[in-house]
Amino acid sequence: MEWLYHIATVPDWDQAQRDGEYRTSTRGRSLGEEGFIHASTAAQVLPVASAFYLDEPLDLVLLVLDPGRIRAGIRHEPVPGWADPFPHIYGPLEVAAVVQAVPLERDSAGEFRWPAGLDGA
Repeated sequence: MEWLYHIATVPDWDQAQRDGEYRTSTRGRSLGEEGFIHASTAAQVLPVASAFYLDEPLDLVLLVLDPGRIRAGIRHEPVPGWADPFPHIYGPLEVAAVVQAVPLERDSAGEFRWPAGLDGA
């Protein structure tokens, strides 16, 4: 099975666990504002983190998503400036679809690194 991934702030993920569903599309934008939740393949995670989250002051987690547990529609759509299409989730993400939430940490140079022990890199 091929997992999908979503980068979340710790406060957004904590809120989702209380609510039972996750509704943040991407950094600073809600599902309602964007119309879908941005997700990534394994190969897209670190480039996305570097492009959009380098200056994020909050701690980040990488949500590992089981596409088979996601009730909302998933579309793989092109994004300008990126070679491969990105998975977009067109509805709320149920907490039960998240099989793992692992810290997304940085190395000593401040670059994001793939979480140790997590398959998919």
